[in-house]
Amino acid sequence: MHSVRFGLPVVLTEHARLRMAERHMTEALVLEIIDTGTQQDAGGAHFWLYKELPERTDNLLCVAAVIDNALVVKTVMHHWEYRL
Repeated sequence: MHSVRFGLPVVLTEHARLRMAERHMTEALVLEIIDTGTQQDAGGAHFWLYKELPERTDNLLCVAAVIDNALVVKTVMHHWEYRL
């Protein structure tokens, strides 16, 4: 996978793949969240990328990632709540 938004390859950790399966999230959906979702700083090179999808009942969907030479997806979450 490759993110157009960040111009970087996307790497999924094993943990992220397991959570994707549990939450019925495809690679295409994760890439959609990365490329078109809201980006929130989580400190240093860590970010949350999140998006609400009207067709899903488990919103907000969130990707926790580290951005460096690649965008590494650490995990994916659902029913995520943005906190200041």
